[in-house]
Amino acid sequence: MAGESGKKESRQQKREKQYMENRGHWLAEEEKLYELWERAYNPGGQAQIDRLAKQGKKPVRQLIRQLIDPGTTFYELSRGAGFGMNYDVVDEPTEDVPSAGLATGLGRVHGNWVMVIANDSRVKAGAYYPINCKKHLRAQEIADNCGIPCVYIADSAGGFLPMQDRIFPGRNQFGHFFYNMCRMSAKGLKQYTLSTGGNTAGGAYIVYLACESIMIDKMSYSFLAGPPMVKSAIGEVVDMETLGGARVHTGISGGADHFVTSPDEGIERLRELLSHDPKQKLYIERREIREPKVPDTRLYEVLPKDTYRGVNVREVINCIADDSYFSEYKHNYNPGRGDNIVCGKMFLRGIPVGVVAANNNGVIYIDAARKAIEWVIRCCTERIPILYIQNSPGYMVGTQEEYGGIGKYGSGMVRVAACADVPKIQWVIGPDHGAANFGMCGRTFDPHFIFSIMRARTTVLSGQTAGNILTTLARINAKKQGKEMDEEAAEAYKQKMIDKYDMEGHPFYMEARLYQDGTLPLKECRDYLSTAFEVSLLKPIPESHFGNFKF
Repeated sequence: MAGESGKKESRQQKREKQYMENRGHWLAEEEKLYELWERAYNPGGQAQIDRLAKQGKKPVRQLIRQLIDPGTTFYELSRGAGFGMNYDVVDEPTEDVPSAGLATGLGRVHGNWVMVIANDSRVKAGAYYPINCKKHLRAQEIADNCGIPCVYIADSAGGFLPMQDRIFPGRNQFGHFFYNMCRMSAKGLKQYTLSTGGNTAGGAYIVYLACESIMIDKMSYSFLAGPPMVKSAIGEVVDMETLGGARVHTGISGGADHFVTSPDEGIERLRELLSHDPKQKLYIERREIREPKVPDTRLYEVLPKDTYRGVNVREVINCIADDSYFSEYKHNYNPGRGDNIVCGKMFLRGIPVGVVAANNNGVIYIDAARKAIEWVIRCCTERIPILYIQNSPGYMVGTQEEYGGIGKYGSGMVRVAACADVPKIQWVIGPDHGAANFGMCGRTFDPHFIFSIMRARTTVLSGQTAGNILTTLARINAKKQGKEMDEEAAEAYKQKMIDKYDMEGHPFYMEARLYQDGTLPLKECRDYLSTAFEVSLLKPIPESHFGNFKF
């Protein structure tokens, strides 16, 4: 008995040591995330803040804090966008575009949710690069999907002219901003603009197309062509104020609606305008909010520092679910590793949520896929939203699985992810590879939101698998040419591929390109996920239709 007790203590001690190693690792990883955010918040450092102050302006996130209700949170999205893009521009440095030159996110004004889209003029004078366009359009897409108004804090030099071919002529580029404004306004989704600086050429439409717009005396300017172009085109010499200042557009042209004398007054007027909007309501019954019995800080311990080590996803769910309560669907169903997908219901800050979560080593087998299909359809029938917790490297391969129908049932997961018309959110907590990315509702399947943690890795294959495959192909090609591949070179090539995939799958790389909506610290995940569901449920949930299944 003493020996058995000693073994148990030893296993417990080993587990606790592992937990502490995990905690230390993720806290260190999140320090990198906070450093990235600091670069997003302070492009140009104190010199740029001083420049704004001389102009009578404030950093844009300070204006946002003044706009939203006191004591509430601004849920900023895609802070890591634009870093490391290395655009190839003639005669221009290929440096970062911090946070894509925009602050976008969700905030409450008079209790209602709004999407804020704000230019940060410290980044390239607010000029739009391709990634800026993508971030702006993504914010509008979220607002449209969720049925909430947009607030624009506009101070932009317009399109970045050296890259005109990548921002102007295409469908999902600069001009689509204005198409979206028109379409959302036609649906009854208000568009409000506070101009805090220059709005030139196409950027002027942010002012003109708003349902109501505000301009600041001797600070806001809006015109289709600035003074230099006017002089070049027609020989007229005119200053900015006379051409398109606040008095011109609020008192003569009618292009703007409200005249104010300072940014602070502009924010107060914006809040006053928003106070007239009808109160929003959730299209689902919300229960009493209860904090988890297992604190969310436990996530730092139960998530292994090795991305490819198995996760007990039930422990993860316990850290975010109200009361740490999870009503599991088919808990004992495991004829062929059906346990590798965990399904069930929980409440997330009082909101009922269906869960589809990759478990253990995350590989999806036939029975796990069948269970997931059933559960998604049930959630749609009950019209409750779905949280996909993605931690899967892919579907199981081999003759046994192929004969059993892994392709058929994997495609069934893909079908229900595509056709489920309930709000869907993907939360990536580990490997996210291949067709599992599709079946677990990745970016190409239009979930309402995607969030990642520092453990996430999203690529078509894992780096190790890709390295093995590509090295094997290189050997085959060498043999076809009558050569033998040098083994040292082969290993170097393999490692190069592993490093490439690991770098491209990292959440910073993904967020920089807007393949997800934000990399979150573990302690903030419950708050962000619940907020995303709340905003997603401000529109009625339609009936879902799934077409013809192959069962």
